[in-house]
Amino acid sequence: MMNKNDQQYMAQKIRAQYVEKQTGEIDALRALDAKVKRPANVFAYVFGSLSAIIMGAGMSLVMTDVGAAIGIADALVPGIAIGVLGLGMALLTYPIYKGILGSRKKKYAAQILKLSEQYLNKQ
Repeated sequence: MMNKNDQQYMAQKIRAQYVEKQTGEIDALRALDAKVKRPANVFAYVFGSLSAIIMGAGMSLVMTDVGAAIGIADALVPGIAIGVLGLGMALLTYPIYKGILGSRKKKYAAQILKLSEQYLNKQ
């Protein structure tokens, strides 16, 4: 059996699930910050992963007999070319990420500064 404090806590916890949350400036600020960063992060994860897969495919052509299994007589040169392509893509991931993030920051800077100023002035 629960004591009275536990029952009150449980009631408040259940009640909180049904009460509409009041969104304030800080929630709007967090949402806007996420809106700025999300496209750059998604790009970096997808492009970086794709780069690693391509580089790994090139490496496996060079270091294993996969090339012979798929019908490539001498897989060394194509394997090196594919690996270098993947490596180049991996090296470009961060500068492209920074470019996307920088342009999004410029686009939303005024809104973020306005919301943060409203929040800081209320405190």
